[in-house]
Amino acid sequence: MLKGSFELIGDKSISHRAIMFSSISQGKNKISNFLMGQDCLSTVNCFRKMGVNIEINNNEVYVTGKGLRGLKTNDNIDNLLLDVGNSGTTIRLMMGILAGQNFKTTIIGDESIGRRPMKRVTDPLRQMGAIITGKDDANLTPITIEGGKLTHIDYHMPVSSAQVKSALILASLYGDDTSFIHEKVKSRNHTEIMLKSFGADIQVNNLDIKINPVEELFNRDIYVPGDISSAAFIIVGALICEGSEVLIKNVGLNETRVGIIEVIKKMNGKIEIVDERKICGEKVGDILVSYSPNLIGTTIDKDLIPKLIDEIPIIAILATRAEGNTIIKDAAELKVKESNRIKSVVDNLKLLGANVEELEDGMIIKGKSSLSGGTIKTFNDHRIAMSFSIANLISNQSIILDNDKCIDISFPGYFNLLKKLSK
Repeated sequence: MLKGSFELIGDKSISHRAIMFSSISQGKNKISNFLMGQDCLSTVNCFRKMGVNIEINNNEVYVTGKGLRGLKTNDNIDNLLLDVGNSGTTIRLMMGILAGQNFKTTIIGDESIGRRPMKRVTDPLRQMGAIITGKDDANLTPITIEGGKLTHIDYHMPVSSAQVKSALILASLYGDDTSFIHEKVKSRNHTEIMLKSFGADIQVNNLDIKINPVEELFNRDIYVPGDISSAAFIIVGALICEGSEVLIKNVGLNETRVGIIEVIKKMNGKIEIVDERKICGEKVGDILVSYSPNLIGTTIDKDLIPKLIDEIPIIAILATRAEGNTIIKDAAELKVKESNRIKSVVDNLKLLGANVEELEDGMIIKGKSSLSGGTIKTFNDHRIAMSFSIANLISNQSIILDNDKCIDISFPGYFNLLKKLSK
């Protein structure tokens, strides 16, 4: 069982944005509870290469911003090479900033990034005037961006993606006039909240976003709340392990991110929000969760998917302990994450003896399933690795991960925390 209380590491999405927006602001910024995962450090390294002074002291980061138009390359470099590692957030959001700069950059990443589609960002940025070239017509890395003077855009999002939306919002700061972005379904809105606090002129009306270009952004201090996507693994562990009760402190409860809490309540899970409050514009609270022996299956579809897309692998583990069917659909976006998460989850669950069916855009998990042991293929995907480490808590035999190092991408210290909570 899992017992205890702890304060969670910083939110990955917010940590990325804190570095980026601080880097293009004027003045010194302090970021507290920053996530020191490999993905976020890739963002730090990229902006250091563009002349930004970033100092790290434990989990506090000090960024001396260069201003909206102050990023630069070494005088001897006419095409700056930036390596984003495994980070989709870094590459997609950073392209929006690079499109407004007056120098050329080429972006590369690891093997996983090399498979992830980028035309969803590069095409609208080209419409705004950026010159972008790359593999498969700039759909795949390496991608080269020649930034410069951008025009405004009125863009209807074909897919629900906070990364694409954020890239276009950032590019719009450099536009010649007011830009409009229209979403089909509301995606996570950390960019809108944080950029406004830096002085950006952004107005949000339901699914419509209006961005006026600005001359500068201004420095501010940021506290990064705990990452609910990381909390999800401990939450599910407590729900499915008999005798468990865990209190997770200072977790971000942004309305666009709490889909997993909604699902757990629908599944009859024992979860409660304590001491809800706001810090730096973001809703924060403590999550109390305990063992829930009477879980029931549910349906998760398009209305909830954008609010829990990263949590679906661990929800699939939870569903194996629920009575009846859990249906996950409208989740084709899972195919273009760090791995094809639909196939990764389904194949690994079948290996462990779960009754699961793969769908074109999701899966059906038929509970309750007794899980046996085996060696899991993580596909170097941190969320797959953590999900099946939680499955190991309830399996009849040991579950072995073929790579547990990938967890450091988003949750350094994860196994130490799990060991501390295990009783």
